[in-house]
Amino acid sequence: MNISSVSEKKQVLLPRNFTKVLILLLILFGVCILASLAFGSRMVDWTDVLDGLFHPDAQSHEANVVRQRIVRTIFSLMCGAALGVSGALMQSVTRNPIADPSILGVNTGASLFVVCGIAFFNISSANQYIWLAIAGAIITAIFVFGIGSMGSGGATPLKLVLAGAATSAILSSLVVAVMIPRTNVMDQFRFWQVGSVGAGNWDSISLFAPFLIVGIVIAIITAPALNALALGEDVATGLGVRTGTIRLAGAFGGVLLCGAATALAGPISFIGLLATHLIRLVIGPDLRYVIPLSALSGAIILTISDVCGRLLGSPGELEVGIVTAFVGAPILILITMKAKMRAL
Repeated sequence: MNISSVSEKKQVLLPRNFTKVLILLLILFGVCILASLAFGSRMVDWTDVLDGLFHPDAQSHEANVVRQRIVRTIFSLMCGAALGVSGALMQSVTRNPIADPSILGVNTGASLFVVCGIAFFNISSANQYIWLAIAGAIITAIFVFGIGSMGSGGATPLKLVLAGAATSAILSSLVVAVMIPRTNVMDQFRFWQVGSVGAGNWDSISLFAPFLIVGIVIAIITAPALNALALGEDVATGLGVRTGTIRLAGAFGGVLLCGAATALAGPISFIGLLATHLIRLVIGPDLRYVIPLSALSGAIILTISDVCGRLLGSPGELEVGIVTAFVGAPILILITMKAKMRAL
């Protein structure tokens, strides 16, 4: 057997535990869909779930409840997938294992632009929210990376996290400053700010789908080059990777996904961090596999969190952004305590 055939075989080897993790995630994906359809402020029997899904002529109250939850479930899965892939891209671009849209201040930048749009331009539609949120996310990402790149050593993982935390604090203060004198803005913004998938509808899904597709395609295309970038700037350049272009493309894909999800569901924290970090722990750092599995795990985590919020807040609901914050903050602390601040 010649050397080329051996190298070709090595290239098709899957990461450790990939098949097992994929099967487990697909099972959990199906379970979380059924749980989202069946559980909530009103419990629905499994037979009614099947009626709502497969029998359009069934007109029972429970079957109609299931049909209403279908939209919410699809929207939740899409937002979770977007945030999971966004986290994977941002961790790779910044070479920071705890990078996340919320930690880097991108969510807060999107929030500031949305609240300014509500306060000064009287926007109220999802189509207007999404463009403002994406613009705010992009500008904030550029600002954080610029601040983190100052000084010796360039954009190190620690400097980026500190720049993101400082930027997020400043932007949060500006959000409050815009809202306080405007009661109508506060009433409209506060429900969006906590993060929820309950307002999702078919219009939101159709609006969100192109951004989700474009962002995931960018992630898949840039994955091999981002793998090379993880080896270091010099090595990546030696392999023919245009590091500046790849960083820009990866960051744009991550910000696009995060901004679109934030515009429609509000600033939901820690999904990108949790989903991607867990996948990296079990299968390794290869982005060709981390990205699709992060999409699956992000969708699962967000949907299960939404179900938990409905159950905990019954007969009302606890918004999913609150649930993910309660779960994600302690895990972030543990990761920060145990992880060494080094490049991926």
